[in-house]
Amino acid sequence: MEPIKHECGIALIRLLKPLEFYKEKYGTERYALNKLYLMMEKEHNRGQEGAGIASVKMISEPGQEYMFREKALGKDAISEVFSTVHRQIEHTPKGESAPFLGELYMGHLRYSTTGRSGIQYVHPFLRRNNWKAKNLCICGNFNMTNMEEVFAMLAEQGQYPRNSADAYILLELMGHRLDREVERNFVDAKKEGLEGRQITHYIDTHMDIANVLRTTMPHFDGGYVVCGITGSGEMFAMRDPNGIRPAFWYADDEIVAIASERPVLQTTFGLECEQIQEIGPGAALIIRQDGSRSLQRIIPAGRLAACSFERIYFSRGNDRDIHRERKRLGAQLRDRILKAIDYDIPHSVFSYIPNTAEVAYYGMVDSIRQLYPEVRADKVVSKDIKLRTFITEGESRNDLAGHVYDITYGSLEPGRDKLVVIDDSIVRGTTLRESIIRILDRLHPVKIVIVSSCPQVRYPDCYGIDMSKMTEFIAFIAAVALLKDHKRESLLEEVYRLCKAQENVPADQCRNHVRRIYDAFTDEEISRKIVQLLKPEGIGAEVEIVYQTLDGLHAACPDHPGDWYFSGDYPTPGGFRILNKAYIDYYENEYLKTK
Repeated sequence: MEPIKHECGIALIRLLKPLEFYKEKYGTERYALNKLYLMMEKEHNRGQEGAGIASVKMISEPGQEYMFREKALGKDAISEVFSTVHRQIEHTPKGESAPFLGELYMGHLRYSTTGRSGIQYVHPFLRRNNWKAKNLCICGNFNMTNMEEVFAMLAEQGQYPRNSADAYILLELMGHRLDREVERNFVDAKKEGLEGRQITHYIDTHMDIANVLRTTMPHFDGGYVVCGITGSGEMFAMRDPNGIRPAFWYADDEIVAIASERPVLQTTFGLECEQIQEIGPGAALIIRQDGSRSLQRIIPAGRLAACSFERIYFSRGNDRDIHRERKRLGAQLRDRILKAIDYDIPHSVFSYIPNTAEVAYYGMVDSIRQLYPEVRADKVVSKDIKLRTFITEGESRNDLAGHVYDITYGSLEPGRDKLVVIDDSIVRGTTLRESIIRILDRLHPVKIVIVSSCPQVRYPDCYGIDMSKMTEFIAFIAAVALLKDHKRESLLEEVYRLCKAQENVPADQCRNHVRRIYDAFTDEEISRKIVQLLKPEGIGAEVEIVYQTLDGLHAACPDHPGDWYFSGDYPTPGGFRILNKAYIDYYENEYLKTK
């Protein structure tokens, strides 16, 4: 319901034939550029803070530019970037080599998850050098949890990083290993008696990106898809060993394309699901300068923890499997919903909170109709135009913000009917409290049942999603409130001391002690407290919240078991360290100030 800033989007294209081929077959040298634009627009849901693209022209002479990059900020960044690129191409003097008309393309859409903003943090990141093979451009959908350790390692080696951002550190470390790979090939070329440009050609055609990845990526803990292109024409995309972040690819005799979501490739290139493959955990898809490709194991695969929130909310719902899974998420809740309305089907209306919950709604209604064909389903809630809040005073501004959603008047019988509305998730609960419950109550139902297609969101994410503070979770706020109600606040200090004791231990020895706060109560007790916290004064209807269970989540999404948001079971050691930091920050900077 509340927009969550989440994973970024990646899009890569490698042309396998000369540019003249695409001009003759498709009528334009900008074939790949146009396809990249379409891919990025289809992934616009994954990042609206900034966008950037990069391109490599494989055939060039000394003195000519061969590696290009353009970036922009804001929700219209994609259009701005491509408009600028097309203007550069069109204004190139006749007879000169136009920029961005190359064989390798990389695109990125950014959502900030670290609080850093500005054009300098928009991907792709570029590392320059006079040797073509040493030029590196990277982008990715990632968040690393152990940057302090990696930074310290570089400093220990004598390096002087100018920035601690994970993308910058990754670029510098990978660039350093790329330099070593070039130097290895330089030595081999000299041994074969090569000189001058013969050495350059030898290096460019003998680069082994797998060596670079194997000496770089094991240093990092996190969820990631890291992508790169080099000035000599190498391309790669690598996925983290737990498969937390997604990556899909397609290849034929004309192109290789990589994207964060499968439907992006299907729509852009007119493909069927079966034609698209997924990069496996810990593996990298590598396309060499000559266009040959291989899937290589870089890091041993760990415990599969593919993100379940991708299936619930983040990815577009037009993926075949995600569509089915979201319907199952709604269907799984049937019995709990029926209990919440006392099986009073004739006097209950079923709806959803737009827009990402729509598919789960169909699953919910279809499942209930198997038992009760006479289900009353309607679009009770609609999202209105985004209101501009020119008024800055608190109460007036809140009143305007509360009208983002609207209702269908007359959709139920006042004072008699119950209203069931399903949403994909309830994280902070702000929109429920400030808007949804108030608006629904205007229909005068006797009971409002809010249904969440995912379990209670209890824990911060550290793998690329903007959920980092404990007080962002209404479930945590409710659990703390229950401790206060039961005069058990001492547990908060006890958990704090346990987290503090883990501050300086190795990450792989950290454990989740925050779950003790949740374990003090049943899920139902926490849900009831959430209702108390979110129900505004003056609401006439009874309100109940029905959450998905963990078992229901896994039954609906069996191939994506990553559930740390709900269970606190982090797939990497760094996750528990981030959790400890989040709780310590809450206790020291928020809880103690309220005492």
